[in-house]
Amino acid sequence: MKTEANARAHSRVSASLLGALVALEDGAILRFAFFALLAGTAGMLYVDFSEMNQSQGLALTQAPQPILPPAQPGAGAGSRPMPPITTAPDRLQAPLEIVLGTGGELRLTGTIDAGAASRFAQEIVARGEYVKTVVLDSPGGSVMDALEIGALIHEKGLATKVAAGHLCASSCPIVFASGAERIASAAAAIGVHQVYAASLGPEAVDALRVAGAAMADAQSITADITRHLGLTGVDPALWLHALETPPDRLYYFSEEEMRRLRLVTQFTET
Repeated sequence: MKTEANARAHSRVSASLLGALVALEDGAILRFAFFALLAGTAGMLYVDFSEMNQSQGLALTQAPQPILPPAQPGAGAGSRPMPPITTAPDRLQAPLEIVLGTGGELRLTGTIDAGAASRFAQEIVARGEYVKTVVLDSPGGSVMDALEIGALIHEKGLATKVAAGHLCASSCPIVFASGAERIASAAAAIGVHQVYAASLGPEAVDALRVAGAAMADAQSITADITRHLGLTGVDPALWLHALETPPDRLYYFSEEEMRRLRLVTQFTET
């Protein structure tokens, strides 16, 4: 039973922690990061048991990397309806294709697979002097690769773009948010949802152990995403919609939200 003295001590500690948070100089972003980590801890962790048989050959001690599944047609609560997507599904499901087009546009089409960041970096080393804008059409994929691609875009001061009929979902908005200029059509499909991790173990006990590691990874990566959004000038509150939307749905941003969250700096007709 909690004594009166313990209650007073708990109250003092709580007040001290609250005061410390309020006193932080960079209050807005850090308070959001703190809230996001709490939400990630309290939220439901999705474990994809359908991939268990494919993972039996992996070492059970291997820490899983948080991944995001391909875009699903359902929309998250409160989001706009899914905008029309004109790119063929097989192109979106294929590993990320990186092609240098005309006018300084580097086109990234397909799923951000593991290793995509390395291929992107090689392309920038080889032909980076010609690249002005990174054009995105992707259902997302590896969060770590998306963060690495985004960091390089931010470092080089490149613009990003999502055209009408194109998709930028799951981890792809992390890349889009990295542009010095962020250009999009109001008809583009830009959306987010929760991170989830696949189980690596065939037994229930292994699944629970791996799920615990995945939860820790999800919290860490939420902090990384929040920090990255703050560096690029995008309101980190954008990621609240990801935390609140199950991984089999997408929260599609409206034009008004993209303006308010500073996700888009310039809207185009196409």
